[in-house]
This record gives sequence, C-alpha cells and structure tokens, in this order.
Amino acid sequence: MGASFKDRKLHLVLLVSLAAVLVWSVITPFDFFTWVLEALIPVVGVLVLLFTYRKFRLTNLAYVLIWIHAIILLVGAHYTYSRMPAFNWLRDTFELSRNHYDRFGHIAQGFVPAILARELLLRTSPLKRGKWLSFIIICICLAISAFYELLEWWIAAVTGTAADLFLALQGDIWDTQKDMALCLLGAVVALVALGRMHDRALDRIEIETG
Repeated sequence: MGASFKDRKLHLVLLVSLAAVLVWSVITPFDFFTWVLEALIPVVGVLVLLFTYRKFRLTNLAYVLIWIHAIILLVGAHYTYSRMPAFNWLRDTFELSRNHYDRFGHIAQGFVPAILARELLLRTSPLKRGKWLSFIIICICLAISAFYELLEWWIAAVTGTAADLFLALQGDIWDTQKDMALCLLGAVVALVALGRMHDRALDRIEIETG
C-alpha cells in the first residue's frame, strides 16, 4: 500500500520548502567552496530519499527530523557555522565565548541520525527494541560523528584556505571532542524523548506497507 494523500501532501511540503531553503542558501553564501562542502550532505541525502521513496518509505517522524537537520546544515552552509547571525546575537547579548551554532548542529548530528538508524535497524535487521538496540544506535551515531571529524580534518588539511571556515574551531582546542560529546548527548536524548513516538510511527507504517 502506498502513502496516503495526507502523507504525500506532507512529504511534498517538506520537499518544496527544503528546495526553497536550498535556493536561498546558495545565493551569495559567505564562502562558496565552504557552502559546497557543507551543503553536499543534505543534497545527497535528499536525492537518496527521493530514489528510494517508492521502495522504502520512512515514517513521517523520520522525514520531519531529516527536514529539520537539512535546514540546519543549509543555514550553516550559507553563513558558515561560526557566523550564523542569530547565534552571533546570542553570543553578544549573553557575553558568550563563541558562536554556538556549530554546537547546536552537532547535537542535531546525534539526535536525527539516532532515529533514522533506529528505523533502519528495526525494519531491515533482526534487532528488536531494547537496550542492545539503543547501545548499537549510540555507537553508530558516535561513529558518524568521528568519521565527520576525520573528514573535516582531511578536507581542511588538503584545502588549507578553507580550514578556518569549515572547521569552525573558533580558538577552542577541544572543539572536536566537544562536538562528538554533543553528538552523543543528542543521540541519547532522541532515544529517550522520541522512542515511544517512533514506535507508534513504525507500527503505523508497518500496517500501511503490509
């Protein structure tokens, strides 16, 4: 059974609105090469979802979370993670040590993939709901975060000129470790806060897809 009209309408709204954000993001970004590096992940991710939509439709919860994460990434791509205006205002207003938009992004890096990994594992593997599932999901999120940090290091080392904009260290020598810790926090919070909601969404899509 395919998606209902209501679901297809939601998915279309998410896709069109995300396309609009993508267009806005690519118009006069702070640094175009950095934009390419940062925007590549959401663009490729959405293309994968489009190609697999008919064969493997995700829950609405997963699609909404992916939409939110993609917007976070595209906003960061436009301004760079150390110059996002709203977080500059927070930094100046509350006398913070740095622009924390990159910290916010790394929480999302754990929060959203945790639900996506949970969905893929429950629907495509023998794993059942429980503590071992949660442990494996957290390990996956940490692996994603570690791989991303290695990728950042490699790209910055190769390009040189893009290092400051892409890494967004802002003078913090422990930035990489803090980013991974926030990813871990995001994954744990997602599993605790959204686990039951996700279970209901999974039950619904299992009925719809047979």
